[in-house]
Amino acid sequence: MFTGIVTDVGEVVSIEPHGELSRLKIACSYPAEDIALGASIACSGPCLTVVAVSSSLKSAVFEVDAAAETLARTTVSHWRSGARINLERALKIGDELGGHIVTGHVDGVAKVISREDCDGMAQFWIETPQELARFIAKKGSVALDGVSLTVNDVEGDRFSVLIIPHTLRATTFGERKPGDALNLEVDLMARYAARLSESAPI
Repeated sequence: MFTGIVTDVGEVVSIEPHGELSRLKIACSYPAEDIALGASIACSGPCLTVVAVSSSLKSAVFEVDAAAETLARTTVSHWRSGARINLERALKIGDELGGHIVTGHVDGVAKVISREDCDGMAQFWIETPQELARFIAKKGSVALDGVSLTVNDVEGDRFSVLIIPHTLRATTFGERKPGDALNLEVDLMARYAARLSESAPI
């Protein structure tokens, strides 16, 4: 479980095929001794499990395996060495819930349609897959590349978010531009509300 509050921006060191999996090495600023084998880390959205940890003078490096489902449903299959990704470690009991409840289970890939910068902030219009559009609501929450954001406006299968200066600096959103793909996780409550509505007796 996560909150969508990014705590580090890591860098993909290498990607190697392991059968149907892809093994990724990711450099980060977390202390290597604090990263446990089996720990969950959200990597620009997807929750991935740490399978190895090493350290150097400059950074810690943890390794994760991306399964076929992750590669098919997220942007992970497009990552290359040098790619910068948003990182968040799993929520602990007692931690501040500063964003919203995020599971790390990506629902699909959205696309940046436009970006408008003003006063150090940036407004993005995002296009979502049509089957996920019904889960996006004005003033609701979404996670894009693992970042908890509030929806400003909705127009059909497109919605807008406003990124404040801190978030532009502390995440990869400062680098995002039209045409970029983003991992999208819809709000958990919206998903369950839709399911309950579908199963309600008429």
